[in-house]
Amino acid sequence: MATTQAATEQRPVIQLVNVNKTYPNGVQGLKDLNLSIGQGEFVIVIGLSGAGKSTMLRSINRLNEITSGDIIIDGQSITRAKGKALREIRRNIGMIFQSFNLVKRSSVLRNVLTGRVAYHSTLNMLLGIFPKKDKEIAYDALKRVNLAEKVYTRADQLSGGQQQRISIARALAQEPKIILADEPVASLDPVTTERVMDDLLRINRDLGITVLVNLHSIELARKYGDRIIGLRGGELVFDGPTAEATDSTLRAIYGEAILEEEDNKEEA
Repeated sequence: MATTQAATEQRPVIQLVNVNKTYPNGVQGLKDLNLSIGQGEFVIVIGLSGAGKSTMLRSINRLNEITSGDIIIDGQSITRAKGKALREIRRNIGMIFQSFNLVKRSSVLRNVLTGRVAYHSTLNMLLGIFPKKDKEIAYDALKRVNLAEKVYTRADQLSGGQQQRISIARALAQEPKIILADEPVASLDPVTTERVMDDLLRINRDLGITVLVNLHSIELARKYGDRIIGLRGGELVFDGPTAEATDSTLRAIYGEAILEEEDNKEEA
């Protein structure tokens, strides 16, 4: 399939070089993927379920091991990194999951402070010892997602949208260069979806953090993304500015059915 490569003028903070991922059952999750993502970009990754979106994001922070190729984070290979070097690279990558991944019975503050774990010894973390500076960083992160007043509330007492914004604050508390968000609004209603996406966009604009977001929604991709990456069957089928994601491009990514679905939404 034809591929349109977006020119990345910014210094690359994420590079995928001939990346392949084959699962033990023989399914190829990623096929010869080559990408360069610049500092401060806001990139939306789209594609059908099984297209390789989550596989790609989880490979970037090495939650998945790739089969071949290389992934370079801010000039360092995360693929080959080990021990302390790997921990330091990962410290610069915040991850936001669809399922929030919070400790529901703990306070909002305690959940956000887990974003500081990579900066301290294992013993201090087991004892729950965080310095004052960490608490200030966590509180500032909560202010950025408008949840500072919930700092001592238990996570399970908040709505789904608020819980997802806690997970954004937790990622921010890492002081990352990159935030990866894997279907962060899939389980949220439309109003809450916009709040979460607005938070991510504002963080990108205010702090210059590179943000990659996996989405199913074409409408959200067009509204929020500076750049769209389209995957199909683990292959890159589109990479370009949002304005160039035409209907013919979307057919290459999704097929005809998804466009008919979008048309029906507009008519409703």
